[in-house]
Amino acid sequence: RRNKLMGKLKDQIALARAVAEGVAFQAHRQRTVVDAETGLRRSVSVPRRIRPWWFMADNGKIAVSVRYGASVLELNKGRFAIELADASELVSALGTVSAAVQAGELDSAIEATSVKLRDRFRAS
Repeated sequence: RRNKLMGKLKDQIALARAVAEGVAFQAHRQRTVVDAETGLRRSVSVPRRIRPWWFMADNGKIAVSVRYGASVLELNKGRFAIELADASELVSALGTVSAAVQAGELDSAIEATSVKLRDRFRAS
């Protein structure tokens, strides 16, 4: 679970760097397709969309939420986002979150979120 979150954080850091530099960012993934004429399989790199985890808060500051799948992780009791003064702090804030994930500081939040998700599947 920690590795899954680390992979998503790396994408967010790359997206934040691209936005800060003013360049376009496009992540790719490998997909196997079958050629209709020959029937041969080949691996193709296709673009995938990365949605930013940050947004503009009501007070005009940037807020960063950490997502695990479709759920937002609770970072502290009742706190779901990190508030930043401006977009220049975005890459360093995501780097700090990445270090915290590697150190295992968010393992309990990841576990709580995955338990909630499993419970929703069992209830239906």
